[in-house]
Amino acid sequence: MFDDRSSSSLRVAVAGLAARQQAIANNIANIETPGYRARKVKFEEALQSAVARGDSPAGVSPSVLTSLEPTRLNGNNVNLDEETLSHIDTTMRYQLAIRALDGKYGLLREAIKGA
Repeated sequence: MFDDRSSSSLRVAVAGLAARQQAIANNIANIETPGYRARKVKFEEALQSAVARGDSPAGVSPSVLTSLEPTRLNGNNVNLDEETLSHIDTTMRYQLAIRALDGKYGLLREAIKGA
């Protein structure tokens, strides 16, 4: 009951978005660190592929990649504008996924209560 495909997909999405939030925080914290390369978290394509193939989404985990964007003179490639927009987008997606999970569990709570 707690392992249906949509719940599993939402849990994977929450984990991936949390990993992305952590990467964004690290990127911003290292904006002036010479040689630091921004990290990017990818999971959406793998999650979509797993669902399309009928595989369990639970096997999908986020991958952390190093950005290949051009660097500044100090070798750092963190772009504050890009990180800020990504943070806003990720936060909104995270809140949406949490609300969706809360809604699913709310339905289960009501069913258990025997309304």
